[in-house]
Amino acid sequence: MNEVRIDRWMWATRLFKTRTVAAEACRKGRVSIGGVNVKPSRMIGVGTVLQIRKPPVTFSFKVLALAENRMGAGRVPEYLENVTPPDQYELLEMGRISGFVDRARGTGRPTKKERRELEQFTGDADTPDPSGFDFGAEEGDTACD
Repeated sequence: MNEVRIDRWMWATRLFKTRTVAAEACRKGRVSIGGVNVKPSRMIGVGTVLQIRKPPVTFSFKVLALAENRMGAGRVPEYLENVTPPDQYELLEMGRISGFVDRARGTGRPTKKERRELEQFTGDADTPDPSGFDFGAEEGDTACD
């Protein structure tokens, strides 16, 4: 076995949960070798370095050995080497830190925890109520009298 299909190898080394998902990633242009997008049927050999884009990070892996069958997670380091540059992991960390500030449209309201973190981050915890309504009014103080 000198070569194996890239979608099968990515599935066997647990980079993707199913072979269908691995093939779909290739079709969508998220998998490349040397800057060139590859098809799922592309044959790879030992020593090939492939890049997998899982936004916001582009992971890089070097093929150490070939496999066609899925293996246990403990055996994966024998088959691939993670050669992802450290700056890609910094992008991932920055996304984690600022994730609650830049919410995607349609994700709904922030949770209570996210709101508190957002207020702490922006310093708006003690802003007055924009409506001007005084919630601390006494019981006898009504405007309807």
